Amino acid sequence: MTIAELNPQRVWKHFYALTQIPRPSGHEEKVIAYCKKFGEELGLETIVDDAGNVIIRKPATPGMEGRSGIILQAHSDMVPQKNSDKVHDFEKDPIEPRIVGEWVYATGTTLGADNGLGMAAAMAVLEADDLVHGPIEALFTAEEETGMTGARELKGGILHGDILINLDSEDEGELYVGCAGGLDGSFEFTYSQEAVPDNMAPYCLNVTGLKGGHSGMDIVLCRGNANKVMMRLLLPLITKYGVRVASVEGGSLRNAIPREAFAKIVVPKEMVAKVEAEVAAIAAVAKAELSIADPDLQVALAADSAMPAFVMDAPTTLAAVRAVFAAFNGVYRMSDSMPGLVETSNNLAIVKSEEGKIAVKCLMRSSVDSAKEELAQTLGATFDLAGADVKFSGGYSGWKPNMESPILKEMLSVYKKLFGIDAQIKAIHAGLECGILSTNYPHWDMISCGPTLRSPHSPDERALIPTVEKWWDFLVEALKNAPKR
Repeated sequence: MTIAELNPQRVWKHFYALTQIPRPSGHEEKVIAYCKKFGEELGLETIVDDAGNVIIRKPATPGMEGRSGIILQAHSDMVPQKNSDKVHDFEKDPIEPRIVGEWVYATGTTLGADNGLGMAAAMAVLEADDLVHGPIEALFTAEEETGMTGARELKGGILHGDILINLDSEDEGELYVGCAGGLDGSFEFTYSQEAVPDNMAPYCLNVTGLKGGHSGMDIVLCRGNANKVMMRLLLPLITKYGVRVASVEGGSLRNAIPREAFAKIVVPKEMVAKVEAEVAAIAAVAKAELSIADPDLQVALAADSAMPAFVMDAPTTLAAVRAVFAAFNGVYRMSDSMPGLVETSNNLAIVKSEEGKIAVKCLMRSSVDSAKEELAQTLGATFDLAGADVKFSGGYSGWKPNMESPILKEMLSVYKKLFGIDAQIKAIHAGLECGILSTNYPHWDMISCGPTLRSPHSPDERALIPTVEKWWDFLVEALKNAPKR
């Protein structure tokens, strides 16, 4: 069986089609063109704005013209993450989905169910001629994963609806009414290139095997951060044994917990045995600490076949390693008002040396703006003291819950009637686009729902098949029972 044959087929067929269209963040031309053609071939009004957002309008079915207009919103890009041994070009190659028991995975890469299943459900609604609903607008926003560009640049007045259903949350049976805001931090060191000292042996130091995951959804799981593990290794190697660093690279996306990190180093030949023993000792401790949360951590020190052309100057290298080692990573504070919810966190996402610079990038999240700013000041002070150039950008506020929301009350009622149990009301420690979209559409009543996904933003991303049908049935019934204007 292929995923296009799963139930409900009207959703899965569209999701399968999306997996065949390369759509990493910033390279969404093909999926934008696909959505535009899809809307036009259905004879529906279709708009592509300057930001790459696609809007498709479908009139109400007979007798439903007096219902509030509903915007079904999903984002068109996906996070491009793959295992290091997987050959895959996200700008050219299709995703290879596979069914494993009750789950759909990709093969060695992210699946793109975040947010391809949301897009697929909206497309199924647009295409169907047997559903009952009021006026529908599908909004497919661009570049959500790299800064919510489409949501930020969506102009006011272009959409006509009153209710937005965001299709980007990741637990069936939960209705989300709030989300965290975010802020990007960028810290840059400038290094000089120096000749490799005499009597050195070249080595590769690799940190692999970590699970990674979504920097909002999965940060509470206390998984390993490859950049932090790498600095834990490098600091004593530099200070105790005179190791020099030629290059370092860990993580690739600000909103993905880094799974792998790699360094090219040179070791004084007389210190090789001690360095090997030090690496083995630190690796054993780190593996023991992460034995539950991240049991597959691998640390490898291997002789390299070629001597690097240069090493980074020692003072800058040490300053950068110490700063990354000291910088806060993980859950900063839990919410007082909603037990179990992360309030504030930081993902130390990327460390990369290139062309005279060591760039360190992180993504801070918080449902409390002042706490987000306080964390930024903490990180800024850490890197400023180490001599880095400190910059913050891309800040946005969270989405404040409205417990009196008419669509919340309606969807709670629909869920109970359909399934005989109560849906859970939740807020999420991730950056849904609702808060940004409300800037130009402050009158919107908003809610978020979705099927069950696990480990988005990592090659372990997967979708739980039975929840897709349940979520679809719920969405169809919610549209049928949309509030009157």
